[in-house]
Amino acid sequence: MTPQRTTPPFEADERATLTAFLDFQRATLALKCDGLTEPQLRERAVPPSSLSLLGIVRHMAEVERNWFRPVLGGEPMATIFAPDMDWEASFRDVATADVAEAFGVWRAECDHARALVAAAPSLDVRGFRLRGWVCLRWVITHMVEEYARHNGHADLLRERLDGSTGE
Repeated sequence: MTPQRTTPPFEADERATLTAFLDFQRATLALKCDGLTEPQLRERAVPPSSLSLLGIVRHMAEVERNWFRPVLGGEPMATIFAPDMDWEASFRDVATADVAEAFGVWRAECDHARALVAAAPSLDVRGFRLRGWVCLRWVITHMVEEYARHNGHADLLRERLDGSTGE
């Protein structure tokens, strides 16, 4: 099933606008991966970069978990694919990674983040992460930026893999 993207509303309050842009970026990553084989998802298609689409999905699962859960859920930082907090492992260890697991974990983290955001009384809700306090507004904005950056990488990877281009 091809992932669907919904264009963010042109007129909405701040919360609806920010969450719609984040969901649009999430859907964009799913579209960039749609229809590819497991070997294509693992391929580091833009040498000398070690980036692959699977690595980006695994990394974004880590990012979703380690921004929303600590800030909104009060949970400690915890890794999924990165033993000993080795953040590069999600990119590096794709040769033997389980593709279905990676996408399942990423989708589950996105769903969990959506639930935490929906339960937050306002964008001003603050939580502690690493060395300081941060508000939900900042986290969502950062996540839009994080996805947008990696979706740019995904554009290049996908084009190199099969010639597909597009927003």
